Amino acid sequence: MAQDNKIRMPSGQGGLTRYFDEFKSRVEFSPGAVIVLSIIVMIIIILLHYFGDSFLG
Repeated sequence: MAQDNKIRMPSGQGGLTRYFDEFKSRVEFSPGAVIVLSIIVMIIIILLHYFGDSFLG
């Protein structure tokens, strides 16, 4: 008798929505690429602190 019942019960998550299950991005970065890009940005910032006056006047 329970198999014929088509009533769906709430999932019990307290109304929280899991957005990462609903949206799939077309652009994805690997964790290694994020680390390399952040290191490159840090190096650029450090170089601008040391040599920024000569580059920018």
